[in-house]
Amino acid sequence: MTTAAATAFTARYGGSPDGVWAAPGRINLIGEHTDYNEGFVMPAALPHTTQVAARRREDGVVRLFSAQGDAEVAELALDALAPGSVPGWAAYPAGVFWALIEAGHVLGGADLAFSSDVPTGAGLSSSAALECATAIALDDLFGLGLDAPARALVAQRAENAFVGVPCGALDQMASSCCVAGHAHFLDTRTLTGRQVPLDLPAVGLTLLVIDTKVKHDLGDGAYAGLRAGCERAAALLGVQALRDIPIAELGTAEAQLPAELRPLLRHVVTEDQRVLDTVAALDAGEPRALGPILTAGHASLRDDYRVSCPETDLAVSAANAAGALGARMMGGGFGGSVLALVDTGLLETVERAVHAAFAEAGFGAPQTFTATPSQGAHRVA
Repeated sequence: MTTAAATAFTARYGGSPDGVWAAPGRINLIGEHTDYNEGFVMPAALPHTTQVAARRREDGVVRLFSAQGDAEVAELALDALAPGSVPGWAAYPAGVFWALIEAGHVLGGADLAFSSDVPTGAGLSSSAALECATAIALDDLFGLGLDAPARALVAQRAENAFVGVPCGALDQMASSCCVAGHAHFLDTRTLTGRQVPLDLPAVGLTLLVIDTKVKHDLGDGAYAGLRAGCERAAALLGVQALRDIPIAELGTAEAQLPAELRPLLRHVVTEDQRVLDTVAALDAGEPRALGPILTAGHASLRDDYRVSCPETDLAVSAANAAGALGARMMGGGFGGSVLALVDTGLLETVERAVHAAFAEAGFGAPQTFTATPSQGAHRVA
């Protein structure tokens, strides 16, 4: 085995791992902050992955090491794992052990070494990649027999209950279940959906990711506050979740809410519709129609949900002014990345325009790369 994770494993623990697994970060084509409202999402996996090399132990000890971390090994006892008991990055994989045990699975200990090229703090779900890589590794190591959606729900449980971030299922379902060359249209209430072909290069289009390098932290309370506002709005409207409000009844529903909750409702209902519109456009062979949908989604996140920031707003406006068909921020917000749909022939022009706009505004340089819909969690070696 010559993967980065296997190399890190041997250097740290000695010997060889039992296997190497990988889980990707993700883009989200459309459908932001809809997952915890039981609505629709449409992610695609990135080629960027978190790898984990792992080897079973039988003594109930877990050792965790990251090649991108602080060079320290976190050593934990399985029977001592509890929410809030593990600090820092190690809480994410430790939480997967805890969630599996809580669900009734029998685990021994394990040595794990991680290596990742998923940008952190960029709204590309580096935490979900870490969790889902751990979940598939433990599933294989201990013969748990879980399918991809089940592993995703274990990973979500780890992040919700062990780490303390009340995220929906979007990120983990994307990291576990996506298929190369497709976007995953998912109903987060039923966890059913389908893979929708997304071969943009065949029609001369490219998805450009613009990482603003502004770091976000979903554990800082802002995300939890938004979710609580949506749940309060649903309760006041007498529905299970905001996805239950049809877009034709949006105005009537808004009138029943206090002023501070109306923008949250408006974003969720219109964003769910944008996901459905995106599926319809792709099914009809009209991918260029996605451009205005993306830009409308950004306006909603900026003006109604209020989770954008000056850097993401500038990336969107600069990309569109340079000829992008549309663009929007991705992820929880407060920084992170922007996704732009670009004619492939204009790609360099758009990238240059964004870099120039950031320099003129006095912002740090962004990082840009193209996104190719890739495979969900899988065994590497």
